[in-house]
Amino acid sequence: MNLFNGWGPTIASGAWTAVEVAGLSTAFGIAFGLLGAAACLSRFKAVRWLADAYITTIRGIPELLLILMVYFGSTVALSRLLSLIKPDAGVVEIPPFPAGIFALALIFGGYASEVFRGALTAIPRGQVEAGMAAGMSTLQIFFVIQCPQMLRLALPGLENIWVSTLKDTSLISIVGLSELMKAAELAISDTRRALFFYLCAGAIYLALTVLSSLALHHLERRGARRERTS
Repeated sequence: MNLFNGWGPTIASGAWTAVEVAGLSTAFGIAFGLLGAAACLSRFKAVRWLADAYITTIRGIPELLLILMVYFGSTVALSRLLSLIKPDAGVVEIPPFPAGIFALALIFGGYASEVFRGALTAIPRGQVEAGMAAGMSTLQIFFVIQCPQMLRLALPGLENIWVSTLKDTSLISIVGLSELMKAAELAISDTRRALFFYLCAGAIYLALTVLSSLALHHLERRGARRERTS
């Protein structure tokens, strides 16, 4: 008897989709986080206020609600925008995959902004002043002096956000994305083996979390060794 009743490939495909969503959301979320951290440290009060509003909003709204707002809100916004150009265009439906990635990236960026901000402020100001005295530009100072140290200091915090993002991919199933949880639900509806497939999904999430945590811990240890050597 087939252990998965023929649903093994679907479960594997759903797990890969979850990894894809988490990876892409993390990539975009890091970009949002860097922009948010730069805005938090801006000398312009309005920019700092916008950054604080973004971070507060992300922290105050549940992830599931934000995913629904992005999915349905982007559909309404694009439909109305297109109607201004072509009145008979109708409703523009946003696929769950990009909508889910964008929503999780916003969530990742909101938390990563504070992580990056704390890492940047932990770098001694004297190093930046030394770079300026050496004639380095602002971009050179950031990429040569600040960025390597910031990433090392931010890595533990980013690991926690990554784990949360990986688990939050299960929430996107509510808008129709065929990721791991959706695949498990489809298998359950066909086989009526709820406990088995929920345990399988949980085991896969746990394995992905443990493996990624081990990889990130390895990077963290390597960064710490290089810091001690230098």
